[in-house]
Amino acid sequence: MVSVIFLVIGLVLILVGASKLTDGAADVARRWGVSDLIVGLTVVAFGTSAPEFVISLFSALDGRTEMAIGNVVGSNIFNVLAIIGITALVRPIKIERSILTSDIPLVLVSALALLAMGSGPWLGDTAPRVLTRADGIVLLLFFAIFMRYTFARAKSAEVALDDAVAEVLPLWKSILWIVLGLAGLIIGGNLFVNGASGIARALGVSDAVIGLTIVAAGTSLPELATSVVSAVKGKPGMAVGNVIGSNIFNIFLVLGASATIRPLTFGSIGIVDLLVLAGSCLLFWLTGAVYGKRTFTRVEGAVLTIAYILYTVYLLR
Repeated sequence: MVSVIFLVIGLVLILVGASKLTDGAADVARRWGVSDLIVGLTVVAFGTSAPEFVISLFSALDGRTEMAIGNVVGSNIFNVLAIIGITALVRPIKIERSILTSDIPLVLVSALALLAMGSGPWLGDTAPRVLTRADGIVLLLFFAIFMRYTFARAKSAEVALDDAVAEVLPLWKSILWIVLGLAGLIIGGNLFVNGASGIARALGVSDAVIGLTIVAAGTSLPELATSVVSAVKGKPGMAVGNVIGSNIFNIFLVLGASATIRPLTFGSIGIVDLLVLAGSCLLFWLTGAVYGKRTFTRVEGAVLTIAYILYTVYLLR
């Protein structure tokens, strides 16, 4: 009963927090002349990745490395298939050409990097599958390069202010909404995960499956709520940028920092899970670039959502 209460309260906090964070971040973007995409790739992505960061970090410190890696792998799969899919079902997402040529390929690169680090036995390596401290440092270097590239884009781009917006919030109120929104997302995400994990453990589900499903979906609810709210409010750049930034943050920053502090054993997080992650990122790219003419339609959203359901059924078989 307590777990169910945590689940409901967490979901409410997540939804309210996502709305406030979107309002505050969009206002700051307009004030500084920065595009919604860049805000989604940085501020919003970092804030909504905080639950993954906290859970993976503490899981690594507690020696529950399957949970740490499973959380990130499952969250990124959920981000691409479920979040983009559900968001497109709610409202088709029109995306910029630069997202297809520059940003989504980085998501695919991050997934391929993790696949390469976790597929040693299938490449003839006899050593145990471990994300070492050296691997963690490499991932952090990738993250530094991504941040440098993102801020260089933001600085050089000439972004026009949105003249259609009649009212601009006071700066202090925008910052307050961002802070309260992030707090709601993080606290709500933690409550949701605690409730869902309690229910899952009562049903006898393993740590690996919990990490790939319940915890991954729970920690990704901020991204889901933020992307759906952004799309409904007519900010598709923030909706897609949030997913792209979160996926890159999760692998390069979250796993990089966690592995640097303590090496992470993949355990039962297998090659299939890593291949599904890389394949979902490739599908994300091809869907927008080839089939949708730079638009994620409701049909394509349904395809992505069904793909996630099939993966979940595979895990729980």
